[in-house]
Amino acid sequence: MYSLSRELERLFNAHPPSFEIHPNYNVAPAHEIPVIIQHEDDRHIKKRHWGLVPFWAKDVSIGSRMINARVETVTSKPPFRAALKHRRCLIPANGFYEWKGKAGNKQPFYFHLPSDEPFAFAGLYEIWEDKEAPSEAGRYKSCTIITMDASDSVKDIHNRMPLILKPEAYNEWLDPENKEPGRIEGLLTTKYVKELKRHPVSKQVNRVENNTQECMEPLKNAVG
Repeated sequence: MYSLSRELERLFNAHPPSFEIHPNYNVAPAHEIPVIIQHEDDRHIKKRHWGLVPFWAKDVSIGSRMINARVETVTSKPPFRAALKHRRCLIPANGFYEWKGKAGNKQPFYFHLPSDEPFAFAGLYEIWEDKEAPSEAGRYKSCTIITMDASDSVKDIHNRMPLILKPEAYNEWLDPENKEPGRIEGLLTTKYVKELKRHPVSKQVNRVENNTQECMEPLKNAVG
């Protein structure tokens, strides 16, 4: 039987997770998603809420505004500086959605690699502790996706896109000993994927409760 958990173990050479991973075809802020982190020489699959909550935040509500970190300012913005140096991760995916058109009538598109292979966004993670409940139950584990200016294969649909790291950059990105700002910025500005394919998909993806494979399937008789 196919197991998404085993597939991620294979693709990212990671230890088995302590939980089962289920497909999510319509990820929304605050959803728990799998991420790949590295501790010493070992990679691990963990769960993080999408929407980063800095360790110094008063509460977790800030996470809804921190789902993305712009590559142009990630080194200087207070919510991301420490995480960029100490808590980098890979966020696995098969694709992502962007919308084109006027408000109220936007057409969603699904973007993916030309090979249709899974890939990984450059991500950051944090662990926020509730001072009122200093225990595992009071720890909120979250992440954010680094974004960049859209490449030529995306920019006619949207002006931004998630930063997809090339596989040859995974080791250096995850390496906890890599704390040199210049090296980290070099990965983000040179080791990313530019060429993507896309197709229009059903507007059912606009509603988070719709979470089936149909969300990413091409619209019939549509051009995009």
